[in-house]
Amino acid sequence: MSNSSSITEFLLLAFADTRELQLLHFGLFLGIYLAALLGNGLILTAIACDHRLHTPMYFFLLNLALLDLGCISTTLPKAMANALWDTRAISYQGCAAQVFLFVFLITAEFYVLTVMSYDRYVAICKPLHYGSLVGSRACAQMAAAAWGSGFLNAVLHTATTFSLPLCQGNAVDQFFCEIPQILKLSCSDAYLREVGITAIGFCVGIGCFVFIVLSYVQIFRAVRKIPSEQGLHKAFSTCLPRMAMVSLFVSTAVFAYLKPPSISSPSRDLLLSFLYSVVPPAVNPLIYSMRNQEMGPDDTGLQAPVGSTDTDLWSQGSLGGE
Repeated sequence: MSNSSSITEFLLLAFADTRELQLLHFGLFLGIYLAALLGNGLILTAIACDHRLHTPMYFFLLNLALLDLGCISTTLPKAMANALWDTRAISYQGCAAQVFLFVFLITAEFYVLTVMSYDRYVAICKPLHYGSLVGSRACAQMAAAAWGSGFLNAVLHTATTFSLPLCQGNAVDQFFCEIPQILKLSCSDAYLREVGITAIGFCVGIGCFVFIVLSYVQIFRAVRKIPSEQGLHKAFSTCLPRMAMVSLFVSTAVFAYLKPPSISSPSRDLLLSFLYSVVPPAVNPLIYSMRNQEMGPDDTGLQAPVGSTDTDLWSQGSLGGE
């Protein structure tokens, strides 16, 4: 029986047995990856180069784009390389690095999405307090908390997962190193410790999800109080796609990590992982930029203090301090 000390590499899931289908999967993944690079890269370039976009909302959008780029770059390039070179291998260290980076980036991204919903809630429902609640220092602190929380969560999960003895082989039934698939290789009840940590983490995630939903519900309620079709249309066209994407991300991730082993199957696991790890980074640029119309106090019929636009509030202090 093998154990973790004797395992030097893992074997990832093979998408197809024939060379033609392998190349087809490579082309599909390449197209998705290039689309994600282009979309998120354009967001980063536009925000960095246009001073008018140096506002809290676009600061958080910049963070989201960075996390999306990192997240999809952690999983797809290795899957593309394996499909292109007709191999399944990933080193033990590479697998650990992939788990760490993916958990780090995906956790930080979810917290950034939570902060973004809070930013829009304050801008629309509490416009008179926007400058004090979402100033440049507060934005930097919230972003740092999101990245820091993701880092600590990744350290905890990676250390726990790779400290387990593995004696069920080295075949991972997924196109990247995913914690639930690695836990299947464990030969000790110690894996329940990681399951418990994951469950606690998802309880926190559900709390964030509820916060996001309630924030957008409050936005809808605020906009519906005014007889403005334009404001109502802007609220729905902007918030509903965001809520749909967050719901897809949360539901598929929760099911992928917490589903009973009895209902697990390679095809279902692959679909779930694709939906929460690949689709959001590729689609978020469309939802948060091309379809985005910045909603602010004007959409609710309320007025912020004179001279206190988003840009003005942001420019009152740099990210280093005020």
